[in-house]
Amino acid sequence: MRTPQLVQADGLPTEVTIYEVGPRDGLQNESAIVDVEVKAEFIRRLVDAGLRTVETTSFVHPKWVPQLADATELLAKLELPDDVRAPVLVPNERGLDRALASGVREIAIFASATETFAAKNLNSTVDEQFAMFTPTVERALNEGLTVRGYVSMCYGDPWEGDVPIDQVVKVGARLVDLGCHELSLGDTIGVATPGHVTALIAAFTAAGVSTDKLAVHFHDTYGQALANTLTAFREGVTTVDSSAGGLGGCPYAESATGNLATEDLLWQLDGLGIKTGVDLPKLVETSVWMAEKLGKPSPSRVVQALAG
Repeated sequence: MRTPQLVQADGLPTEVTIYEVGPRDGLQNESAIVDVEVKAEFIRRLVDAGLRTVETTSFVHPKWVPQLADATELLAKLELPDDVRAPVLVPNERGLDRALASGVREIAIFASATETFAAKNLNSTVDEQFAMFTPTVERALNEGLTVRGYVSMCYGDPWEGDVPIDQVVKVGARLVDLGCHELSLGDTIGVATPGHVTALIAAFTAAGVSTDKLAVHFHDTYGQALANTLTAFREGVTTVDSSAGGLGGCPYAESATGNLATEDLLWQLDGLGIKTGVDLPKLVETSVWMAEKLGKPSPSRVVQALAG
């Protein structure tokens, strides 16, 4: 299997963390409901390929995300190595109860930077969402869990259009103040460009949120995800979310690609000599296998190129 020629570049980290979201953010946006045994095998294969942070599932009410209704059953089937982080998404205290009962040690919460998405996705306002998050985060921290915060609509909103940078920073900083150890900045509809990425990271830094607390989560709707990720690395961010095989479409842009494919990211990182600990050929094999289970080809350009 071909590999990229190694040519390093200045101004980049020597090592980065890939936060794999395929089993959760990827599968929850697929129309098909995947059998729990297939999900468990998918996660095992991702770990075998070298991924050490794999977001496994979500404890959102099954009515809203039927694709992940088997969260408890799935986690009961997993016996992962001690060095693997397996966070889950929880929306509220009820979700936290279920996560704790399953032995979860790391959770993520999901916030909105805009009023319209907060109303549609969380049935609240931007301010009111914190009334839901606060007891959830406090309890999780008291139980010894670590908590990640997602902020959606950081670069644009399909209903409101442009999103002011200070509005995003205000929401993100409140999550950090609550106790989130990491903040993932989501380009939910894939409209970000490198200059915007630089400005947003600089604004967080100016507000006292250092780059070691930031992660980036780009969608490739307009083909900008890799350029935006490289920009974030140059600004000091070293954690990036991606989805094996590019799983998960963008729900607000018909026929658009969704999550940044982990393989596409790895091709770039391997060529730059940036360490990830992930075996690209093994990951390609995993995504080809998963694509067969879903009955459709992977949108990842690297998977398509390497798998023939």
